[in-house]
Amino acid sequence: MHMNRKLFSTIIAVVLCLTTFVFVINTSRSQLTVAQSVDTLRQPNTPLAKPDPASTTCALQPDRGSVQARTQAMLKRRAQLLASGSFDRSRFRQEPKLALPTGDKATPGTTSPAFGDVPREQIAFVDPTNYGDRFLNDINGKPANLEPLIVLHETVGSASSAIGMFQTFHRSDDDQVSYHTLVKRDGTLVYLVPPDKRAFGAGNSVFVGANGDETVKTHPTFPGSVNNFAYHISLETPYDGNHNGYTHSGYTQAQYKSLAWLVAKTGVADERITTHKAVDRSRSRIDPRSFSNPTFFSLLRAQPKTAEIAIRCTNPFQASAQPQ
Repeated sequence: MHMNRKLFSTIIAVVLCLTTFVFVINTSRSQLTVAQSVDTLRQPNTPLAKPDPASTTCALQPDRGSVQARTQAMLKRRAQLLASGSFDRSRFRQEPKLALPTGDKATPGTTSPAFGDVPREQIAFVDPTNYGDRFLNDINGKPANLEPLIVLHETVGSASSAIGMFQTFHRSDDDQVSYHTLVKRDGTLVYLVPPDKRAFGAGNSVFVGANGDETVKTHPTFPGSVNNFAYHISLETPYDGNHNGYTHSGYTQAQYKSLAWLVAKTGVADERITTHKAVDRSRSRIDPRSFSNPTFFSLLRAQPKTAEIAIRCTNPFQASAQPQ
């Protein structure tokens, strides 16, 4: 009996020693991990964290992870954006800083010497699942900083039905869709997606210009698209155009005027203004149907070009290098 008690006491002592040893080792490892994390933060070349989804900062590169991981990231981003609230007009267009005569105001629908005819402007907050960040690099790490492009579309339905679709939560990549701005029949501009963000206006698409074929691949399984460098504008279709035919009665003069005014605010060159039909590679898109190039370009060339609508996002590395 005495030997059994002595043996039992020895075993208990050994167990206590081993427990203490394991505790000390784990504590040391935890402290080392924290120290390493601090050292990493101090490194000058440490990659920046992903930008706030509501900010104007570019994302670095698309996620090549699993569908589940990308879906979770999308849902998290959506929750953050909804919590941040809707955008004001300054997220879509910056007012030019020009002096106005005393008593003169640049309000929508009025004329002033400094601003010209300003169309009525509205904002419709699009569900965050239907647009994303612009990327500095494509999914393979290649630079994706192409010159901005204007792509013209039409709604093939009413403006309200299109906006309703954009404001609907879409979990599936195949259902996600948006434009940056919509032009109603009366010329009203409806801002949908900030110009520094990537609207999902064109799927399989390529712009063929002076620099050859231009497209950016941002999805592991989908083909390349112009979305990463495009600004998508859609014209509300006339009532007789809600079909798959090749023509309809066309767009109003108010739409052409507002479209010219809007495009001029982007400062994009005429040769980089195109249509959904021209960039589409699925050969299924024919919009905008019955569009008059002579009418549009004559109005556009009468407008002074500015940079009030900045299509590019902010490079996070360049922004961090600026003095605070």
